[in-house]
Amino acid sequence: MKIAIIVFAVMSLVAFALYGADKRKAKRGQWRIPEKVLLLWSFLGGAIGGSAAMLLFRHKTKHWYFVAVNIIGVLWQVALIVFLALIA
Repeated sequence: MKIAIIVFAVMSLVAFALYGADKRKAKRGQWRIPEKVLLLWSFLGGAIGGSAAMLLFRHKTKHWYFVAVNIIGVLWQVALIVFLALIA
């Protein structure tokens, strides 16, 4: 369980940084991070960081699929942590 928490924490930090970098690049008119990269980082383990970044940076909040992927990601990641805690 501790390993899963560490993995999700690291992935959340990376997702948070990616969303922040993409917002900064958007403001400067620079090359952007592909949406699929942001979505994958959020869904595969960084949903808490992705959700926090969306709210803090007000980035990608109007895209329903970003909201949906982050909600689904948070749900399965929390469910896995709870499951691992119960079997430990």
